[in-house]
Amino acid sequence: MAADTEKQGTWLTQEAFDRLSAELEHRKGEERKEIAQRVEAARQEGDLRENAGYHAAREEAALNEARIIALTETLENAQIGEAADDGTVSAGTIVTAKVAGKEQRFALGGQEIAEDVPEGVKVFSPDAPLGKALMGHAAGEKVSYDAPNGKRITAEILRVSRV
Repeated sequence: MAADTEKQGTWLTQEAFDRLSAELEHRKGEERKEIAQRVEAARQEGDLRENAGYHAAREEAALNEARIIALTETLENAQIGEAADDGTVSAGTIVTAKVAGKEQRFALGGQEIAEDVPEGVKVFSPDAPLGKALMGHAAGEKVSYDAPNGKRITAEILRVSRV
């Protein structure tokens, strides 16, 4: 499963995909028009060199365009679905594990699924060192991995459930 996640891009629930698709359409349509109107209204105010409203509107337009690009890329490369309900760790699962002696609860997937997980559950990438180490393993198993700081860390999987 880890190889599929790497090849296919960000894992999303159908709800997250739909939410991001709606945001993209809004930004490409209504939002883009409203910002263009604000830019034009500010431009009509005169000298553009000292026109703070104009510069703010232009910055807002640039940020909107950057988000459109990011959303388009995410949606085009998304892996959509539900995690298998076989008790193994995969994208789309919530994992409770004892990591370096401390119990943690987190979901594996793209940050875009944060709204789909219970409050207080962090979202980690399946491509992160911990995510890669846990993928394909089940409750009761222990795995070790090298953290970015070079330390060898052991994680024991306590529970696995679907998002």
